[in-house]
Amino acid sequence: MSWRIRSLALAAAVAVTVTGCSGGAVRKAASTSSTFVYSFNLNVVTDWDPATSYSNEIIAMQNVYESLTRYDTKSKKVEPRLATKWASSDGGKKWTFTLRDGVKFHTGTALTSSAAKAAIERTMKMKGGAAYIWDPVKSIETPDPQTLVFELKYAAPLDLVSSSGYASYIYDTKAPGGGDLKDYVAKGHDTGTGPYTVASWNKGQEAEVRLSQVKDYWDGWKGSHYTSVEFRNTPQVTTAWQQLQAGDVTYVHRLNPQLFAQAKGMKDLKTDSVPSFQNLMAFFNTEAGPLKDVKLRKAVQAAIDYNGLVSTLKGSGTAASGVVPTGLTGATPGLAGRQDTAQATRLLNEAGYGPGKKSLTLDLTYAQGDDDQQKFVTLLSSALKSLNVKLQAKPMQWDAQWDRAKSKDASKRQDVFVMYWYPDYPDAYSWFLNLFRSADPVNFNLTYLDDSAVDGEIDKLPELTATNRSAAEASYASLQRKLLVDQAVAAPLFVQQYQRAYSADVDGYTDDPAYPNVVFAHELTPAA
Repeated sequence: MSWRIRSLALAAAVAVTVTGCSGGAVRKAASTSSTFVYSFNLNVVTDWDPATSYSNEIIAMQNVYESLTRYDTKSKKVEPRLATKWASSDGGKKWTFTLRDGVKFHTGTALTSSAAKAAIERTMKMKGGAAYIWDPVKSIETPDPQTLVFELKYAAPLDLVSSSGYASYIYDTKAPGGGDLKDYVAKGHDTGTGPYTVASWNKGQEAEVRLSQVKDYWDGWKGSHYTSVEFRNTPQVTTAWQQLQAGDVTYVHRLNPQLFAQAKGMKDLKTDSVPSFQNLMAFFNTEAGPLKDVKLRKAVQAAIDYNGLVSTLKGSGTAASGVVPTGLTGATPGLAGRQDTAQATRLLNEAGYGPGKKSLTLDLTYAQGDDDQQKFVTLLSSALKSLNVKLQAKPMQWDAQWDRAKSKDASKRQDVFVMYWYPDYPDAYSWFLNLFRSADPVNFNLTYLDDSAVDGEIDKLPELTATNRSAAEASYASLQRKLLVDQAVAAPLFVQQYQRAYSADVDGYTDDPAYPNVVFAHELTPAA
């Protein structure tokens, strides 16, 4: 996210036993009203522009804006959204989408193929956020008002691309009144087609965003629905927990393991636990500092207590096998990290450090307030200390962590950088393009790896995925072995297990990790 606030810092996740009233029961939640209240631990909005949005606002914007298609992680199929059907031809280099009839933008303008083309071309032109997803597109034609035809430079899975959580939104590119669209949306307006529109935005306030019902929404409002949605910024997880029990909020996207265990036992709450596509990774500085030596990178990899870390997460994280989480093309078994202290000692000694030799100091940065990252740091510090390695770990606000990582003076950057990642669309390409491909200036590749051979293999992945899935699987596996085993540029630490808690009065909730932390409120049914 522009910072890809993918750190999703869990602020002060203190294990405190709190109940809303005696006996552990909770009073009827806010879901009995027509407002769905979503409690989040960070600010929700950093960028309202549907072309460049690349951060936490996805949880609001997916209820306001829509894309041509949507991916269902359970069925592993692409489903209709603003497009009712689509087909590829010419070996995956041509894609034709048919638009849904009767859709209007919130501005009152009808959705046509020309309007959809204008939105996608604006997103491509702005080159912000995840606009790279449209890189395969050579041209877009509109033979009639309901048909979009994409000609691609190379074969690519455009049905997956058009299902992306970012940069795939179809929006009215013309701001009402003729003003500049970017200025218009920056003030908290929108030009989407979704079931809700932005009613208010109170930047920096606890009740940050409120969405209201779009009464002429194309999918209608038959039956019982939430007619408004409120996004509440509550940094302290214990406060969110108290508010959930008191019925002041409907949904908390993540509790710590102790509170989640309590929630599971309460009759007036529901819980949901699903595997995610979001993993925590440690990136090693291959450009400068001691970890420029591959032996030292491998030593740090071997010192990590992967199993111990997963054990401390108590169900909120699972072991990672390589970079790609299970469920996506490219997930590769047999790449799980394993602590090997003897191997770490041998490698340190070969590099002139470790037990009986020179001491080594490494510095690491991680997200302030993130309890899970803190657990990793504690375990790694202890393991390295026994190997005569001192870890100087610094919890930092994202902006400060990010600024240091991108310092023009490479000697001022950290040795180890810790952050989360999840894909822009349900495909593994996002990890490799963003985290390991060379770029000037540096973007999210915080290994600072600059390897033309690796770059070349990464560049082939989209076309391989579209034309030869088995070859793509093999290429993803090969790349991961080069990056993690041969060059040891990073260490995947664990994959998050999403653990949600919400009012028992909510029916129809399904968690789709392809849209991280998004609740599609229109699909829910509140209690009568």
